[in-house]
Amino acid sequence: MEDYLNNTIPNLQPFNFDEHHDTHFINQKWVLVNGISKKKSVYTFRKNNILEIARQNNIIKTSWNLNFKNNFSIETEDGLISVKAYFKDDDILVLNHQNKNEFAVYINTTEYENELNTVEDIKEYLKDKYKRKASDVIYDHEFYYIEKSEEFGPYKVEELSKKVENEEISAYCFVRDINEDDYSKRLRINDLITELH
Repeated sequence: MEDYLNNTIPNLQPFNFDEHHDTHFINQKWVLVNGISKKKSVYTFRKNNILEIARQNNIIKTSWNLNFKNNFSIETEDGLISVKAYFKDDDILVLNHQNKNEFAVYINTTEYENELNTVEDIKEYLKDKYKRKASDVIYDHEFYYIEKSEEFGPYKVEELSKKVENEEISAYCFVRDINEDDYSKRLRINDLITELH
């Protein structure tokens, strides 16, 4: 069962009570991705083991229990099920059914300004999320650049951008991440600057 999940969604972090319960789990609005094209469901895990499932103008109250580590039991319309909880990121929750090769994916929309009502909304959300994440990584990272067969750096993208702006270097110089050994990715300063805007 675990192999099925890990092959489908790699690099999951198991639910950790101290790290996730209060800040990432309780009272958060989790939109169920599975089946959103048919009907939208929002799950809110409350204290005192209350689970609220909102669909259209209807709220169903049921229960959930943390059994041990990341094992939960949840009362659903289909009866009591046992799941293991994982996070893909702080705002993506995966509940893996323990008796079937099935899992449910949820997106935390508590802080998200737009509504997630369709598959297209989810695609847009994920595109924006990972674009921001890539921009943050690029912004904080350092790079070497090569000009006239000489290497300079490391510099943050902001510094490289200023050098280009001041015409100290060309925007078309090749760069490499400080963790890379060569320039085989053929990435240019201009590519980094474009990612940030």
